[in-house]
Amino acid sequence: MDDLSQNMPGAAASAPQAVERPWLAHYSAGVPRTVAVPDQPLSWLLDEAARRYSAHTAIDYYGTRLTYAQLSSLADRFARALIRLGVRRGDRVSLALPNIPQFPIAFFGALKAGAVAVPTNPLYTERELEHQLRDAGVKVAVVFDQLYPTIAAVRANVPVEHVILASPSDYLPGALALAYNVKTAAETRGKPHADAKALRADPTLHHFKDLLGHTHDRQGFEVFPLPEPARPGDLAVLQYTGGTTGVAKGAMLTHHNLLANAMQAAAWMELPVGPDHISLCVAPFFHVYGLTVAMNLTVLNGATMVLLPRFTVKDTLTAIEKYKPDLFPGVPTMYLALAREVEQHKRDLSSIKVCISGSAPLPLEVQKRFEAVSSAKVVEGYGLTEASPVTHCNPVFGDRRIGTIGLPLPATDAAIINPETWEFLPPGEQGEIVVRGPQVMQGYWERPDETEQVLREGWLRTGDLGFMSDEGYFTVSDRAKDIIIAGGLKIFPREVDEVLYSHPKVLDAATVGVPDEYRGETVRAYIVVKPGEKLSAEELEAFCKERLAPYKVPKQFEFRDSLPKTLIGKVLRRALRDEYIAQHPAHAGG
Repeated sequence: MDDLSQNMPGAAASAPQAVERPWLAHYSAGVPRTVAVPDQPLSWLLDEAARRYSAHTAIDYYGTRLTYAQLSSLADRFARALIRLGVRRGDRVSLALPNIPQFPIAFFGALKAGAVAVPTNPLYTERELEHQLRDAGVKVAVVFDQLYPTIAAVRANVPVEHVILASPSDYLPGALALAYNVKTAAETRGKPHADAKALRADPTLHHFKDLLGHTHDRQGFEVFPLPEPARPGDLAVLQYTGGTTGVAKGAMLTHHNLLANAMQAAAWMELPVGPDHISLCVAPFFHVYGLTVAMNLTVLNGATMVLLPRFTVKDTLTAIEKYKPDLFPGVPTMYLALAREVEQHKRDLSSIKVCISGSAPLPLEVQKRFEAVSSAKVVEGYGLTEASPVTHCNPVFGDRRIGTIGLPLPATDAAIINPETWEFLPPGEQGEIVVRGPQVMQGYWERPDETEQVLREGWLRTGDLGFMSDEGYFTVSDRAKDIIIAGGLKIFPREVDEVLYSHPKVLDAATVGVPDEYRGETVRAYIVVKPGEKLSAEELEAFCKERLAPYKVPKQFEFRDSLPKTLIGKVLRRALRDEYIAQHPAHAGG
């Protein structure tokens, strides 16, 4: 890699002309300085795993197993199904699915068809789903079957030509499948849902399982051969994020970006490539952290993915004891909830060896408590959607520095700049963290102005303030923006504020993140009610639940006569948060 200062745009004359990478001296013995990324598309991961470990279990889903040969074949068949529906190279395919077998099948199938995958939170409300489908120009939407009422409500306003419904029961054993179907029927009673009649009446509505059986002609020959593989520089994923503002935008991640980050993570964890690993995949694949560190990393190793569609303490502990995973990528909220339970009721977590904690800061207390009830090394990683996402991590088997985000990954450069001048700052001085490497995105989808704000000659501005020690360990000291991270999920106050402002009784509103022992942060809303109106927290919470995904809905409401603002009228969110912490000192370390 070139010297840092050599490509540092706008560096002041006083900036050092030569910069060493002190972090390299603190890499574990088995971690390389760089990684050689093959000149291949991301789907090459699955092709290689199917070639080398064809009979090995790729997916274990409540006892239903798919080998790598089967997973690869199903992905090919789904790719042909997409082509039959008119999908062409570069078309966008949305995947609004939890961690069920259809996600990796559809993800790799979309890539093999030459399409761009758009991972989508299946809990999105109509407003959130409509924005993403329209902004990305999604042609085909693969959705969790219980999401059908939501997508049916927005189809008239989005360019989606075909909807494919995926049911978790398709890969469940008989009793579990029956229980799921009964539960689904109960939950959708009185609501529009796609039954067999609806599927027959609408030629643009399909069932995932049926499509996989329609890729052969009457003589049994496969039709619609797969196109030429994508090029490494082609767009593979549009991963939506708020970026530096609260407006959701698609980070353009190429095949090379995502393949590189999976290989960087594997090198950092010092995992020998091979099938002798089991990864507990409960971190959602629709989030880029789960996509890379849970799914892609596991496929790279030819290991087994144990899929859990959602996190519950009971199901997760049962899966750990039954399947004996050694890898458990997760978020601090998960580790804390499990530690609390095991402290009260003894369970066997001895199989777990490595936990990469991502998506939110890892409190020291959470790290200590989970390590005490398991055999795991829990290390904090750092990254952002725009970097596929991992850029830093503490050494797994080396010198962990508690309270830091660790060292830059192999082939990754990081630095601290003055955000106003782009001056490169020396160790110990606080500024904005910037990164560059093969995992950094190409930009924001159809937003060149916002891309220009965060990318310069390969350097990505993270929006996080921090500093680097003399030894190359980085620490995040504050967020330059007001992003709330609750349970590992990012929440943008502006989005929540807009929903609050849309309530006819609200005059003024501001949303902040306040410390929470379990979620890391939780959403607290400050409200000024219009004169003469009465408004309760319960009424406002119900209003938000109709318009926001559950994790974005404020958990706390405070009604005030006015909000603190600057002279130009900007709400002082930091003042509100600091006031809360001063009034609740016991929560300050959460």
